[in-house]
Amino acid sequence: MLRSILIKYKLVIRFILTFVLVYTVLTIGYKIYLSNSDGLLYYPDYATHIVANQTENLLDVIGYDTEVFPHETEPSMKVVINGKFVARIIEGCNAISIIVLFLSFVIAFADNFKTTFLYCLAGSIIIYAFNLIRIVILSACLYHYPWRREILHTVIFPIVIYGTVFILWMIWVNKFAKKKKVNT
Repeated sequence: MLRSILIKYKLVIRFILTFVLVYTVLTIGYKIYLSNSDGLLYYPDYATHIVANQTENLLDVIGYDTEVFPHETEPSMKVVINGKFVARIIEGCNAISIIVLFLSFVIAFADNFKTTFLYCLAGSIIIYAFNLIRIVILSACLYHYPWRREILHTVIFPIVIYGTVFILWMIWVNKFAKKKKVNT
């Protein structure tokens, strides 16, 4: 009985185990990276620092006088537009955790190495870019509409980033992942 269930759902079980394994390994690796970030050169960590600097540069390009600098009392970067504090960029804003989730799913549905590697690379770049654009637009919106902070930060902009990941997953499953027939 159990053997027949395992055979019948072999691909599903393999997907779940691969997803959990890859997610666990990447998450532990990311946690090790964070625990070894001393914050001296790049505060609070390199990835978050880079996202904050790129946010500042993009906001400057679109016409906002922007400053980004380390927060005095917490591990984050402050975003100040035209002298007005509008947002904090914390470790969770750097998209690494979302990229880990994306990669885990794609690898769990992996076909061949080259296609999987290239899709992982392209998808990670797309997620990173969308996340950066999301932070820039969110910062500008918070400058102009601070009373909309809650809906912007907790509803609209998470939909943008997670929607992007979902679309990339669907493209992967429907266009690139190897189609395998499940025993019925």
